[in-house]
This record gives sequence, structure tokens and C-alpha cells, in this order.
Amino acid sequence: MLSLSKRAVKTTFEKNGRKIWSRTMLFKLIDENVDIWKTKENSPGAIAATGLSQTRVLNAILKETSLQQIKLDFPYRKVTRYLWGKASTYDIVQSVDEQGYFSHYTAMQVHDLTDQIPKSLYFNVEQPATGGGGSLTQGGIDRAFKGKCRVTNNVIKFRDTTIYKINGQNTGRLGVMSTTTDDGSEIQVTNIERTLIDIAVRPIYSGGIAEVATAYREAADRVSGNRLVTYLKSLNYTYPYHQIIGFYMDKAGNYKESQMSRLQKIPVEFDFYLTYKIKNPNFNEKWRLYIPKGF
Repeated sequence: MLSLSKRAVKTTFEKNGRKIWSRTMLFKLIDENVDIWKTKENSPGAIAATGLSQTRVLNAILKETSLQQIKLDFPYRKVTRYLWGKASTYDIVQSVDEQGYFSHYTAMQVHDLTDQIPKSLYFNVEQPATGGGGSLTQGGIDRAFKGKCRVTNNVIKFRDTTIYKINGQNTGRLGVMSTTTDDGSEIQVTNIERTLIDIAVRPIYSGGIAEVATAYREAADRVSGNRLVTYLKSLNYTYPYHQIIGFYMDKAGNYKESQMSRLQKIPVEFDFYLTYKIKNPNFNEKWRLYIPKGF
């Protein structure tokens, strides 16, 4: 029977300072410290482990200390993390993938572009690069937008939050920035311009078109029109999303001509749709855009 000093284990974790651990990280910590943690079998505060294997030592620490195991049971690729102390939901979700980043409605909240307090988090993990662009026809656009918008099924409930893990296109983390949230969490999130593009493309992840319109209005004095268009061209969408973005900017009514000038130079060649499955739409002539009646 192997005995470990609970005090020594606690000291190691507290000196390290990390709150969120993966299993691989813990196994490395165990390998580096198990000899230091060893104590006599009947010592006060001893942790009994059934052997020296990493798994057995970890199970003993879980049982006898404040280390907690949490499971994020995503339908595709479940994730297990271990907590020493308290950690925010933001921090835990960020730990799922260091290169992942918060987007859509979550980015709107981080950038103060909504007065709502969403009960969902949107976390984007980019996929390997694939070909962009493609041919476009009016008939193809019409058929696509009469149907339902595709949404991720990789969704879980964690604590009091619904977490959407989005398998986004490979953008090289375009427009992603580091920031600290109000609760002190250090996260990766899309910046203002990238956020405005994302929410125009997927309002279903952004609280709906009314919330997107509010975000555009709130963002106006912080947006670089040149950067937004540069991002949009880099993303190389098949669909003409610049028509949606231009419409939202016009609707907001507080964008300067200098912010919109590059966007307005992009040709408008097709009739397009503000969102999917619009019934009895109105038509905006300037942006050749179908929009819900009364919007």
C-alpha cells in the first residue's frame, strides 16, 4: 500500500497555481512529484493509494483532496477536466481547446453589444482547411434559404449554461483576440469586426436578427470599415454576406460614409436573404435583400 502526504499534495497544487487540469497534465505532475509525496503508511493525513500507477494515484487524490473531476459530455468528443479550487465556466470551456475561441452571442456579450444576459456560450474550434468560394446561382441561393439553417448538434448543458461547440471553418483564427472578462477569466474571443461578420452569417447563434441589429447599432463607433471588409474578403464566403452587413449598417443609421465606402464598392449581383425561411418577405432594393415584413 502506497501512502501519500495530503499536505504535500496540497502544497504542490497550491504552489503550481493552475486551477484547471487535463488528465495528461495531472499524470505529468504525478510523475514529477509522487516520490516527494510519499509518507509512512500510518502518518496523520496520509492518502492511501493502491499502487504507483498514475491512474491509482490520481484516484486516491480525487478521493482524499479537494481535486474535482468534471465531465463535458459533448456528443462528439467528450472532455474531462479536473479542478483545484474554483474556476469560471468561461475558463473551463476555454480549456477544451487552447486555440478555440468564443464567438457570436458570447462575443456580443463580451463586447457589450447586447443588453441581454445569454444563458448560452458559443465556442468555436476551427477545422482543417478546406477549399473556399465556389460557383453561385440565384436558383441555388433561393433553394438554400428556403430551407433550415444548419446548426451544430454538439451541445451540452453545464452548470446553468448551454454550451454550443461550433466546428468552424479554418480562418487561421482571423480577428481573434485575448481579453479578460468581468469575472477575471482570460479567454480568446472574436474582435468587433469579426463578430459583426459572424453574427450576420449566423443570427441563429446570436440571439436572432433583432439582437444582431442591436449589436450593429451599439458597435458603430468602434468599427473599422476597412478591417471588416478585409476580413470578409479573407473569409471568402460563397454567399454575398456583404449585402446583409450593409443592410444592418444602414438600418443602424449611425455608420459614417467612410466606414461603409469599401463595402459599398463590392458588387451586388444576386438577390439574397437576411436569414433562412422568411415567410412573406419584403425586399430591400439597395442591398437586393429579402427581409422579414416589418423588420
